[in-house]
Amino acid sequence: MSTKRCYYETLEVDRTADDSKLKAAFRKLAMKWHPDRNPGDATSELKFKEINEAYEVLKDGDKRAAYDRFGHAAFEQGAGGGGPGFGAGFASSFSDIFEDLFGMAGQRGRGGGRERGADLRYNMEISLEEAYLGKAAQIEIPVSVTCESCSGTGAKAGTKPKICSMCGGQGRVRQAQGFFTLERTCPGCQGRGQMIEDACPSCSGQGRVTRERTLSINIPQGVEDGTRIRLAGEGEAGVRGGPPGDLYIFLSLASHQFFQRDGADLHCRVPISMVAAALGGEFDVPTIDKGKTKVKIPSGTQSGRRFRIASKGMPILRSRQTGDMYVQVMVETPQNLTKKQQELLAEFEKLSSGATQPEAAGFFTKVKDFFGNRATS
Repeated sequence: MSTKRCYYETLEVDRTADDSKLKAAFRKLAMKWHPDRNPGDATSELKFKEINEAYEVLKDGDKRAAYDRFGHAAFEQGAGGGGPGFGAGFASSFSDIFEDLFGMAGQRGRGGGRERGADLRYNMEISLEEAYLGKAAQIEIPVSVTCESCSGTGAKAGTKPKICSMCGGQGRVRQAQGFFTLERTCPGCQGRGQMIEDACPSCSGQGRVTRERTLSINIPQGVEDGTRIRLAGEGEAGVRGGPPGDLYIFLSLASHQFFQRDGADLHCRVPISMVAAALGGEFDVPTIDKGKTKVKIPSGTQSGRRFRIASKGMPILRSRQTGDMYVQVMVETPQNLTKKQQELLAEFEKLSSGATQPEAAGFFTKVKDFFGNRATS
Protein backbone atom coordinates (compact mmCIF):
# COMPACT_ATOMS: atom_id res chain seq x y z
CA MET A 1 0.00 0.00 0.00
CA SER A 2 1.38 3.38 -1.00
CA THR A 3 2.44 5.79 1.74
CA LYS A 4 2.39 8.79 -0.55
CA ARG A 5 0.26 11.74 0.44
CA CYS A 6 -2.97 12.32 -1.50
CA TYR A 7 -2.28 14.51 -4.51
CA TYR A 8 -5.31 16.69 -3.80
CA GLU A 9 -4.11 17.26 -0.25
CA THR A 10 -0.64 18.02 -1.55
CA LEU A 11 -2.03 20.80 -3.75
CA GLU A 12 -4.53 21.83 -1.05
CA VAL A 13 -7.56 21.58 -3.35
CA ASP A 14 -10.84 19.69 -3.39
CA ARG A 15 -11.36 16.67 -5.63
CA THR A 16 -13.82 18.75 -7.65
CA ALA A 17 -11.25 21.47 -8.44
CA ASP A 18 -11.15 22.45 -12.10
CA ASP A 19 -8.02 23.11 -14.18
CA SER A 20 -7.84 26.80 -13.29
CA LYS A 21 -7.96 26.08 -9.56
CA LEU A 22 -5.32 23.38 -9.92
CA LYS A 23 -3.02 25.72 -11.79
CA ALA A 24 -3.55 28.52 -9.27
CA ALA A 25 -2.84 26.20 -6.35
CA PHE A 26 0.30 24.83 -8.02
CA ARG A 27 1.55 28.33 -8.80
CA LYS A 28 1.06 29.46 -5.21
CA LEU A 29 2.81 26.46 -3.70
CA ALA A 30 5.61 26.45 -6.30
CA MET A 31 6.42 30.04 -5.45
CA LYS A 32 6.39 29.23 -1.74
CA TRP A 33 8.57 26.09 -1.81
CA HIS A 34 10.87 26.88 -4.71
CA PRO A 35 14.42 25.81 -3.67
CA ASP A 36 15.88 29.12 -4.84
CA ARG A 37 13.67 30.85 -2.31
CA ASN A 38 14.69 28.42 0.41
CA PRO A 39 18.41 27.79 -0.15
CA GLY A 40 19.84 24.89 1.81
CA ASP A 41 16.42 23.72 2.98
CA ALA A 42 16.00 20.04 2.11
CA THR A 43 12.36 20.09 3.23
CA SER A 44 11.40 22.76 0.72
CA GLU A 45 13.04 20.79 -2.10
CA LEU A 46 11.10 17.68 -1.12
CA LYS A 47 7.81 19.58 -0.95
CA PHE A 48 8.56 21.18 -4.30
CA LYS A 49 9.00 17.74 -5.87
CA GLU A 50 5.77 16.51 -4.26
CA ILE A 51 3.61 19.36 -5.54
CA ASN A 52 5.14 19.04 -9.00
CA GLU A 53 4.38 15.31 -9.07
CA ALA A 54 0.83 15.93 -7.91
CA TYR A 55 0.21 18.61 -10.52
CA GLU A 56 1.77 16.50 -13.28
CA VAL A 57 -0.91 13.87 -12.66
CA LEU A 58 -3.95 16.01 -11.92
CA LYS A 59 -3.50 18.42 -14.82
CA ASP A 60 -3.75 15.50 -17.28
CA GLY A 61 -7.33 14.30 -17.79
CA ASP A 62 -6.45 10.64 -18.36
CA LYS A 63 -3.95 10.47 -15.52
CA ARG A 64 -6.37 12.19 -13.17
CA ALA A 65 -9.14 9.75 -14.05
CA ALA A 66 -6.82 6.82 -13.36
CA TYR A 67 -5.71 8.34 -10.08
CA ASP A 68 -9.28 9.00 -8.96
CA ARG A 69 -10.09 5.34 -9.58
CA PHE A 70 -6.97 3.51 -8.43
CA GLY A 71 -5.03 6.06 -6.40
CA HIS A 72 -1.23 5.91 -6.42
CA ALA A 73 -1.36 2.26 -7.50
CA ALA A 74 -2.28 3.45 -11.00
CA PHE A 75 1.32 4.61 -11.48
CA GLU A 76 3.34 2.21 -9.34
CA GLN A 77 3.19 -0.77 -11.71
CA GLY A 78 3.22 -1.04 -15.47
CA ALA A 79 4.10 2.58 -15.80
CA GLY A 80 7.45 2.11 -17.47
CA GLY A 81 9.77 2.53 -14.52
CA GLY A 82 7.85 4.66 -12.12
CA GLY A 83 5.16 7.23 -12.16
CA PRO A 84 5.36 10.94 -12.70
CA GLY A 85 8.67 12.01 -11.27
CA PHE A 86 10.94 14.98 -11.23
CA GLY A 87 12.42 14.43 -14.68
CA ALA A 88 10.60 15.22 -17.89
CA GLY A 89 7.36 15.68 -16.02
CA PHE A 90 8.87 18.55 -14.08
CA ALA A 91 9.55 20.54 -17.23
CA SER A 92 6.08 20.00 -18.66
CA SER A 93 4.35 20.91 -15.42
CA PHE A 94 6.32 24.00 -14.66
CA SER A 95 6.07 25.27 -18.23
CA ASP A 96 2.33 25.69 -17.62
CA ILE A 97 3.00 28.44 -15.13
CA PHE A 98 6.42 29.59 -16.28
CA GLU A 99 4.98 32.51 -18.19
CA ASP A 100 2.89 33.55 -15.17
CA LEU A 101 5.87 33.45 -12.81
CA PHE A 102 8.44 35.16 -14.97
CA GLY A 103 6.46 36.90 -17.73
CA MET A 104 8.30 35.13 -20.50
CA ALA A 105 5.40 34.38 -22.85
CA GLY A 106 6.03 35.25 -26.46
CA GLN A 107 9.35 36.91 -25.76
CA ARG A 108 11.65 34.86 -27.97
CA GLY A 109 13.20 37.19 -30.45
CA ARG A 110 11.98 40.47 -31.88
CA GLY A 111 11.81 39.73 -35.58
CA GLY A 112 15.13 41.30 -36.51
CA GLY A 113 14.68 44.35 -34.30
CA ARG A 114 11.38 45.48 -35.80
CA GLU A 115 8.97 46.93 -33.28
CA ARG A 116 5.42 48.13 -33.77
CA GLY A 117 4.96 51.87 -33.59
CA ALA A 118 3.07 53.50 -30.75
CA ASP A 119 -0.62 54.34 -30.96
CA LEU A 120 -1.47 58.04 -31.00
CA ARG A 121 -4.38 60.01 -29.54
CA TYR A 122 -5.92 63.16 -31.03
CA ASN A 123 -8.56 65.15 -29.17
CA MET A 124 -11.11 66.90 -31.39
CA GLU A 125 -14.04 69.12 -30.41
CA ILE A 126 -17.06 69.41 -32.69
CA SER A 127 -20.36 71.24 -32.44
CA LEU A 128 -23.72 69.60 -31.83
CA GLU A 129 -24.76 70.53 -35.36
CA GLU A 130 -21.67 68.75 -36.75
CA ALA A 131 -22.54 65.68 -34.72
CA TYR A 132 -26.05 65.83 -36.17
CA LEU A 133 -25.02 66.25 -39.79
CA GLY A 134 -21.73 64.37 -39.76
CA LYS A 135 -18.54 65.97 -40.95
CA ALA A 136 -15.58 65.48 -43.26
CA ALA A 137 -12.55 67.09 -41.66
CA GLN A 138 -8.81 67.36 -42.05
CA ILE A 139 -6.37 67.29 -39.17
CA GLU A 140 -2.64 67.90 -38.95
CA ILE A 141 -0.63 65.85 -36.51
CA PRO A 142 3.09 65.39 -35.87
CA VAL A 143 3.88 61.70 -36.35
CA SER A 144 6.92 59.49 -36.73
CA VAL A 145 7.25 58.18 -40.27
CA THR A 146 9.68 55.75 -41.86
CA CYS A 147 13.04 57.34 -42.58
CA GLU A 148 13.54 57.61 -46.34
CA SER A 149 17.33 57.73 -46.09
CA CYS A 150 17.65 54.25 -44.60
CA SER A 151 14.23 52.82 -45.55
CA GLY A 152 13.54 52.24 -41.88
CA THR A 153 16.55 50.03 -41.11
CA GLY A 154 18.29 52.62 -38.94
CA ALA A 155 21.62 51.86 -40.64
CA LYS A 156 23.62 54.31 -42.72
CA ALA A 157 23.05 54.07 -46.47
CA GLY A 158 25.21 51.32 -47.92
CA THR A 159 25.43 49.39 -44.64
CA LYS A 160 23.22 46.84 -42.93
CA PRO A 161 22.50 45.97 -39.30
CA LYS A 162 24.53 43.05 -37.98
CA ILE A 163 23.35 40.12 -35.90
CA CYS A 164 23.96 40.69 -32.19
CA SER A 165 26.90 38.56 -31.10
CA MET A 166 25.65 38.36 -27.53
CA CYS A 167 22.32 36.69 -28.28
CA GLY A 168 22.88 35.40 -31.79
CA GLY A 169 19.96 37.41 -33.11
CA GLN A 170 17.42 35.94 -30.68
CA GLY A 171 16.94 39.09 -28.65
CA ARG A 172 17.10 36.98 -25.47
CA VAL A 173 19.91 35.60 -23.36
CA ARG A 174 19.75 32.70 -20.93
CA GLN A 175 20.93 32.62 -17.36
CA ALA A 176 21.03 29.59 -15.06
CA GLN A 177 19.39 30.00 -11.64
CA GLY A 178 19.17 26.89 -9.52
CA PHE A 179 17.02 24.30 -11.23
CA PHE A 180 16.02 26.68 -14.00
CA THR A 181 17.44 28.41 -17.00
CA LEU A 182 15.77 31.81 -17.25
CA GLU A 183 15.62 34.08 -20.23
CA ARG A 184 15.85 37.85 -20.21
CA THR A 185 16.12 40.66 -22.72
CA CYS A 186 19.55 40.86 -24.31
CA PRO A 187 21.37 43.86 -22.81
CA GLY A 188 23.51 44.22 -25.91
CA CYS A 189 20.76 44.84 -28.45
CA GLN A 190 17.83 45.57 -26.06
CA GLY A 191 15.94 42.61 -27.48
CA ARG A 192 16.15 43.63 -31.13
CA GLY A 193 18.53 40.85 -32.17
CA GLN A 194 20.56 43.24 -34.32
CA MET A 195 23.24 45.85 -33.78
CA ILE A 196 23.80 48.97 -35.86
CA GLU A 197 27.43 49.96 -36.17
CA ASP A 198 26.93 52.93 -38.54
CA ALA A 199 23.70 54.71 -37.64
CA CYS A 200 21.74 56.62 -40.23
CA PRO A 201 22.47 60.35 -39.69
CA SER A 202 18.93 61.35 -40.67
CA CYS A 203 17.18 59.33 -37.96
CA SER A 204 20.06 58.57 -35.53
CA GLY A 205 19.50 54.86 -36.00
CA GLN A 206 15.80 54.87 -35.11
CA GLY A 207 14.58 54.17 -38.64
CA ARG A 208 11.96 56.92 -38.37
CA VAL A 209 11.69 60.71 -38.31
CA THR A 210 9.02 63.16 -37.18
CA ARG A 211 6.89 64.88 -39.81
CA GLU A 212 3.64 66.86 -39.97
CA ARG A 213 0.93 64.78 -41.61
CA THR A 214 -2.47 65.90 -42.90
CA LEU A 215 -5.21 63.29 -42.56
CA SER A 216 -8.80 63.28 -43.78
CA ILE A 217 -11.42 61.81 -41.47
CA ASN A 218 -15.14 61.22 -41.76
CA ILE A 219 -17.23 61.81 -38.66
CA PRO A 220 -20.51 59.88 -38.97
CA GLN A 221 -23.90 61.26 -38.02
CA GLY A 222 -24.99 60.74 -34.43
CA VAL A 223 -21.60 60.55 -32.73
CA GLU A 224 -21.73 61.19 -29.00
CA ASP A 225 -19.39 62.87 -26.58
CA GLY A 226 -16.41 60.55 -26.03
CA THR A 227 -16.81 58.64 -29.31
CA ARG A 228 -13.52 57.12 -30.47
CA ILE A 229 -12.57 56.82 -34.14
CA ARG A 230 -9.71 54.47 -35.04
CA LEU A 231 -7.51 55.05 -38.07
CA ALA A 232 -5.52 51.86 -38.54
CA GLY A 233 -1.86 52.29 -39.43
CA GLU A 234 -1.89 56.08 -38.99
CA GLY A 235 0.03 56.12 -35.72
CA GLU A 236 3.77 56.26 -35.26
CA ALA A 237 5.97 54.35 -37.66
CA GLY A 238 7.52 51.18 -36.30
CA VAL A 239 11.12 51.01 -35.19
CA ARG A 240 13.46 49.79 -37.92
CA GLY A 241 10.76 48.95 -40.41
CA GLY A 242 8.24 47.57 -37.91
CA PRO A 243 4.48 47.99 -38.51
CA PRO A 244 2.95 51.37 -37.66
CA GLY A 245 0.62 51.96 -34.74
CA ASP A 246 -2.93 53.29 -34.94
CA LEU A 247 -4.38 56.78 -34.49
CA TYR A 248 -7.35 57.19 -32.16
CA ILE A 249 -9.46 60.34 -32.47
CA PHE A 250 -11.47 61.14 -29.35
CA LEU A 251 -14.47 63.41 -29.99
CA SER A 252 -15.94 65.88 -27.52
CA LEU A 253 -19.08 67.95 -28.11
CA ALA A 254 -19.11 71.68 -27.43
CA SER A 255 -21.97 73.07 -25.33
CA HIS A 256 -24.93 74.44 -27.28
CA GLN A 257 -26.80 77.69 -26.69
CA PHE A 258 -30.23 76.04 -26.89
CA PHE A 259 -29.99 72.28 -26.57
CA GLN A 260 -28.82 69.79 -23.98
CA ARG A 261 -28.27 66.26 -25.26
CA ASP A 262 -29.37 63.06 -23.53
CA GLY A 263 -28.44 60.14 -25.74
CA ALA A 264 -30.41 60.61 -28.95
CA ASP A 265 -32.87 63.07 -27.35
CA LEU A 266 -32.52 66.84 -27.20
CA HIS A 267 -33.88 69.07 -24.45
CA CYS A 268 -34.66 72.75 -24.76
CA ARG A 269 -35.88 75.10 -21.98
CA VAL A 270 -38.12 77.97 -23.08
CA PRO A 271 -39.19 80.82 -20.77
CA ILE A 272 -42.79 81.99 -21.20
CA SER A 273 -44.75 84.80 -19.61
CA MET A 274 -47.23 84.31 -16.81
CA VAL A 275 -49.99 85.53 -19.11
CA ALA A 276 -49.07 83.06 -21.87
CA ALA A 277 -49.05 80.22 -19.35
CA ALA A 278 -52.46 81.27 -18.02
CA LEU A 279 -54.20 81.94 -21.35
CA GLY A 280 -52.35 79.46 -23.54
CA GLY A 281 -50.73 80.19 -26.87
CA GLU A 282 -48.03 79.10 -29.23
CA PHE A 283 -44.44 79.94 -30.07
CA ASP A 284 -41.63 78.84 -32.42
CA VAL A 285 -38.51 77.03 -31.25
CA PRO A 286 -35.39 76.22 -33.30
CA THR A 287 -34.53 72.65 -34.24
CA ILE A 288 -31.11 71.05 -34.62
CA ASP A 289 -31.58 70.73 -38.40
CA LYS A 290 -31.53 74.55 -38.62
CA GLY A 291 -35.30 74.71 -38.95
CA LYS A 292 -38.03 75.62 -36.52
CA THR A 293 -41.16 74.04 -35.10
CA LYS A 294 -44.28 75.42 -33.48
CA VAL A 295 -45.17 74.50 -29.93
CA LYS A 296 -48.74 74.99 -28.69
CA ILE A 297 -49.40 75.29 -24.98
CA PRO A 298 -52.84 74.96 -23.40
CA SER A 299 -54.24 77.47 -20.94
CA GLY A 300 -53.19 76.89 -17.35
CA THR A 301 -49.79 75.46 -18.30
CA GLN A 302 -47.59 75.04 -15.23
CA SER A 303 -43.90 75.81 -15.06
CA GLY A 304 -41.73 72.79 -15.86
CA ARG A 305 -44.19 71.06 -18.17
CA ARG A 306 -42.56 69.25 -21.10
CA PHE A 307 -43.80 68.93 -24.67
CA ARG A 308 -42.47 66.16 -26.93
CA ILE A 309 -41.69 66.77 -30.58
CA ALA A 310 -41.17 63.43 -32.27
CA SER A 311 -38.13 62.71 -34.47
CA LYS A 312 -36.52 66.11 -33.95
CA GLY A 313 -33.61 64.80 -31.90
CA MET A 314 -30.24 63.36 -32.90
CA PRO A 315 -29.73 60.51 -35.37
CA ILE A 316 -28.78 57.24 -33.72
CA LEU A 317 -25.32 56.12 -34.77
CA ARG A 318 -25.31 53.42 -37.44
CA SER A 319 -29.10 53.27 -37.70
CA ARG A 320 -31.93 55.06 -39.45
CA GLN A 321 -33.66 56.01 -36.22
CA THR A 322 -33.80 59.48 -34.69
CA GLY A 323 -34.41 60.66 -31.17
CA ASP A 324 -37.00 63.17 -29.99
CA MET A 325 -36.90 66.77 -28.90
CA TYR A 326 -38.41 67.88 -25.59
CA VAL A 327 -39.40 71.47 -24.93
CA GLN A 328 -39.74 72.39 -21.26
CA VAL A 329 -41.54 75.65 -20.48
CA MET A 330 -40.49 77.75 -17.51
CA VAL A 331 -43.01 80.38 -16.37
CA GLU A 332 -41.21 83.65 -15.73
CA THR A 333 -42.37 85.84 -12.86
CA PRO A 334 -42.74 89.51 -13.93
CA GLN A 335 -40.08 91.90 -12.67
CA ASN A 336 -39.64 95.70 -12.60
CA LEU A 337 -43.40 96.33 -12.64
CA THR A 338 -44.81 99.80 -13.09
CA LYS A 339 -47.30 101.20 -10.57
CA LYS A 340 -50.16 100.54 -12.98
CA GLN A 341 -49.06 96.93 -13.50
CA GLN A 342 -48.84 96.40 -9.75
CA GLU A 343 -52.37 97.79 -9.31
CA LEU A 344 -53.74 95.50 -12.01
CA LEU A 345 -52.10 92.44 -10.47
CA ALA A 346 -53.42 93.39 -7.05
CA GLU A 347 -56.91 93.74 -8.52
CA PHE A 348 -56.49 90.36 -10.21
CA GLU A 349 -55.50 88.82 -6.89
CA LYS A 350 -58.70 90.15 -5.27
CA LEU A 351 -60.79 88.65 -8.04
CA SER A 352 -58.98 85.32 -7.90
CA SER A 353 -60.43 82.33 -6.11
CA GLY A 354 -59.44 78.77 -5.38
CA ALA A 355 -60.64 77.76 -8.83
CA THR A 356 -57.95 79.82 -10.59
CA GLN A 357 -55.10 78.59 -8.39
CA PRO A 358 -56.30 75.25 -6.98
CA GLU A 359 -52.91 73.96 -5.95
CA ALA A 360 -52.00 77.05 -3.94
CA ALA A 361 -55.47 77.23 -2.42
CA GLY A 362 -55.36 73.60 -1.40
CA PHE A 363 -51.91 73.94 0.15
CA PHE A 364 -52.76 76.96 2.28
CA THR A 365 -56.04 75.36 3.39
CA LYS A 366 -54.00 72.44 4.71
CA VAL A 367 -51.60 74.86 6.43
CA LYS A 368 -54.51 76.66 8.08
CA ASP A 369 -56.00 73.39 9.29
CA PHE A 370 -52.58 72.28 10.54
CA PHE A 371 -52.06 75.33 12.72
CA GLY A 372 -55.70 75.26 13.80
CA ASN A 373 -55.38 71.68 15.05
CA ARG A 374 -52.22 72.59 16.98
CA ALA A 375 -53.97 75.54 18.68
CA THR A 376 -56.85 73.39 19.93
CA SER A 377 -54.70 70.47 21.08
